[in-house]
Amino acid sequence: MNRFPLWKYLLIGFTLVVAFLYTLPNFFGEMPAVQVSPLRTTEKADTALLEKIETQLKAARIAPSGIELAGNSVKVRFASTDVQIQAKDVLQNGLGENYSVALNLVSASPAWLTSINALPMYLGLDLRGGVHFLLEVDMKAALEKAAVRYQNEFRTELRNAKIRYGRIAREGNAVTVHFATRDQRDAALDKLGALYPDLAFTSEDQAEGFTLRARMKPEAEKRVQDFALQQNITTLRNRVNELGVAEPVIQQQGASRVVVQLPGVQDTAKAKDILGRTATLEIRLVDELADPALLAQGQVPFGAEVVPSREGTPIAVKKEVILTGDSITDAAPGFDNQSGQPAVHISLDGKGARIFKDVTRENVNKRMAILLIEKGRAEAITAPVIREEIGGGRVQITGMESAQEASDVALLLRAGALAAPMQIVEERTVGPSMGAENIAKGIHSNIWGFIAVVTFMTLYYRVFGLFSSLALAINGFYLIALLSMLQATLTLPGMAAIALTLGMAIDANVLINERIREELRNGATPQAAIAAGYERAWGTILDANVTTLIAGISLFWLGSGPVRGFAVVLCLGILTSMFSAVTVSRAMVNLTYGRQPRLAKISI
Repeated sequence: MNRFPLWKYLLIGFTLVVAFLYTLPNFFGEMPAVQVSPLRTTEKADTALLEKIETQLKAARIAPSGIELAGNSVKVRFASTDVQIQAKDVLQNGLGENYSVALNLVSASPAWLTSINALPMYLGLDLRGGVHFLLEVDMKAALEKAAVRYQNEFRTELRNAKIRYGRIAREGNAVTVHFATRDQRDAALDKLGALYPDLAFTSEDQAEGFTLRARMKPEAEKRVQDFALQQNITTLRNRVNELGVAEPVIQQQGASRVVVQLPGVQDTAKAKDILGRTATLEIRLVDELADPALLAQGQVPFGAEVVPSREGTPIAVKKEVILTGDSITDAAPGFDNQSGQPAVHISLDGKGARIFKDVTRENVNKRMAILLIEKGRAEAITAPVIREEIGGGRVQITGMESAQEASDVALLLRAGALAAPMQIVEERTVGPSMGAENIAKGIHSNIWGFIAVVTFMTLYYRVFGLFSSLALAINGFYLIALLSMLQATLTLPGMAAIALTLGMAIDANVLINERIREELRNGATPQAAIAAGYERAWGTILDANVTTLIAGISLFWLGSGPVRGFAVVLCLGILTSMFSAVTVSRAMVNLTYGRQPRLAKISI
């Protein structure tokens, strides 16, 4: 009557072993480390870089606790945070700007646990800390970018209106248009003044001609700056989502700064690289009249500028920008159907598709350069010859040196172009000291609560109370193991949810034990009372947990940040408690009493 088949015991034993293994890494803690990664995806972290790092640390008389290759980076462990910070400064000065050197915290668990993907839970900034960035938006560049846009639009509008003009130049945030006659200037003023109410126009008569200068009004400049900040926040949020960071904090600080906190992030170097990069795309025509020999000597043709290509040779491109990354609606990595080389497939919006179609139609058999601009440095990743008109808004960019580079470029373009460049003005990894007190209090509250529950259950229900307490402890193992497997980020609200879950989990055993006692009082035999107690209490347990699960799902759906973290732990705890309180506790009861056919009494 009260015997489990062998497969149930094997299932419980297997889950206990798995839970123990995946809970174990959380008890080893973490060590301060420095992570070194190449900034260019075409460069790889290899043994040569590892040896270079060892040499520089040895020269500085810094002894690491361990050094290893991890993916495309080198992680160096240290005994203390003081040595970690000292090592970071040494490596940053020694390796130069081609490498990202970032503070990190790595798990101190043994390699054999890592080999089976048994990793510790992430902890939030309020517990373990994480990465904290303070980025500043270059507002001057935002205004200059708006001026460049107006410069290109002026050229288009005047050409469409058939108003002759001489030269359109940009000086800082102002755009100046030169005319041969006063009538041409006045016609341009009427046309542009009606189209651009946010601009203030001033006319000037000069000996060599007539000029019209446009500058944004103060309120328009404020709008551009606010838009640049908000767009950059949105772009950063998209990039963080692409990184898969749990519960990030991205918020405005002041008029031009953004705070980014990435709790529990492991690859801090990758996060720093992705957030700090200002990759934008520009499409320009190649100056076909430029002499390669003169370019090599540094002589730049009028109306053009020289950018390096992937092959290292300089290319002269016209200053006029045909399209920018603002016209990109989607970007995905892939491969060229003909050559099989890594490529990025780009989708343009309606306006961008029309412009691209017109330009390719008018410049067949000419070269078009695709420029990738990162941190203010432009590089021509490819400069293909236009063979035919390209319509439909689908563009393929080849010239990527690896599939990983194509994936990174697509990520940056898909996440959105930054409205203005940003630079990291403050970077810190918040160490364990910040949350040590919170962790200690959270652990102590859970331990003392568990001891109180065990004491009460053992005194009140005796042996069955002991079974319930063991099932409660196993439920805690299940919950922590599940959070570790999912690589969830645990915060203070999450620890509160663990305490709440353990407190609620014992309710199921109370219902079962009280039902067994009621059956005994009604005259049932001990074996029949055990069977009836578990079977008849199951419906009540299920109803109570389902209603709580609905509340937890609602919190996750409608909440955000720490509230969602609380909801995740609560929902997982409900699922594990239903298994441990019913199946695991009954397995212990069956092993103790189930094999006694003439059971006279039970300790409850």
